Amino acid sequence: MRRVCLTLPTNRACPQTIAAIGEEAAYATGRFDVEVHLLILDSSDPATFAAHAAAVRALPENPRISVHHLGEPEQRAFLSRVIGRADVAKPELMLELMLPATVSYGACTNRAFLIAAALGCESVHRRDSDSRYQEFEGEPVFPVHHELASLGRRAADAAHGAVETTLEPRHAHKNVAMVGSSFVGELSVDISEIRGLDPEAYHDVVSLWAPDDWSEQQKRDLVEDSFRGAGSEPFTGDRTTLGLVDPMRVDMCNIAFHGVHERVPLPPATDTIGSDYFLIHLVHDAALPGVLHNRNIVNYYTAERRTDAGFLAYQTRFVKFFLSMLYFNFIYDRMAAAGEALLDGDGHVRASVISELARESATLDRAGNVRRLDRIDAAYRRLGGRYAHFADLLAARRERLLAEARGDIEDFALLTKAWEPLMRAARDSGAHLTAGRPA
Repeated sequence: MRRVCLTLPTNRACPQTIAAIGEEAAYATGRFDVEVHLLILDSSDPATFAAHAAAVRALPENPRISVHHLGEPEQRAFLSRVIGRADVAKPELMLELMLPATVSYGACTNRAFLIAAALGCESVHRRDSDSRYQEFEGEPVFPVHHELASLGRRAADAAHGAVETTLEPRHAHKNVAMVGSSFVGELSVDISEIRGLDPEAYHDVVSLWAPDDWSEQQKRDLVEDSFRGAGSEPFTGDRTTLGLVDPMRVDMCNIAFHGVHERVPLPPATDTIGSDYFLIHLVHDAALPGVLHNRNIVNYYTAERRTDAGFLAYQTRFVKFFLSMLYFNFIYDRMAAAGEALLDGDGHVRASVISELARESATLDRAGNVRRLDRIDAAYRRLGGRYAHFADLLAARRERLLAEARGDIEDFALLTKAWEPLMRAARDSGAHLTAGRPA
């Protein structure tokens, strides 16, 4: 029987999501020969944590579902054991990169990767707290259906379950490394107001994540496609494609990985949206098979984003995303050129290559990021109001943000170099995870 990890990282109130993901876990055990470890990584305040604990206790008992509801103290204790056993350089920094004091989309998922390994899970299936499932004919549409049907299987075998196959025959011997889909509903990034206020300012800002050498038309196409997911088309029936999955077609709220997450971590950058999307690009560029399906999750915005504090925090994460692209566009370009050379003789990603690319990218001239900040400043001042106020705050933090962006990619290089011993230590340490309902 396969053991899999269905994980929900959260720092906000989401008892309804916990109930829904519990239903998805039950669906998985009812239709597949699997044991599900439902892992809730909870960084919320004490009152919200208590509400989540109540939601966990309310989940129906199932002999093939083990629920782990872990607050940050339990996560920190686990990580300290693993880091100590791994005997890696700079253990204090490693703990900070794995469990930083501020929001890190990559770090929370990296914690799920290590805990899943400790639990003996062969795959990790991630959902988000600000999303919910579509319904079709009165029933929830669970992505785990396609994830468990294909993930980890030889592509040649998985092809029998796919409606369409675009994978070249030479890749048929490889295992399916990723299964994913996207979302419908609101934009994945809360910038609809910018588009409504000034479409040209929206273009000027969003186009900043394109490589510098792209044509103006390529940038306009990217802007049109960005952050929209699958649009608004409701689910009407299953469609799946086996191939090399376009990173623009999947989202981290609706993703599952096999194998690749045990070789390379996600970038642990703090306060940076998109920092958790690296493996999606790596799977594609290394020519690892994936399955794209259409069981899209519904994205919605939480009330916190609408507050003044929420606006400032989210805009900071948005700006740091653009600054990170100076480095990631370099890495993605090199990964695309390397292709299958990113893999070793057994078809596994060579983490040393990724670490070296990240380290090399950190030496890039910061001039590109200075230009990014200049363009954001100009666009936001043109928008006026709270955007102009944010531009003032941004100007005061300019040097710090430039340094943080470079430091983030250096941290990624360091963590990638340490990932193999960390993963090995996690497997060897045993889970010792008893918070929430016992395993």
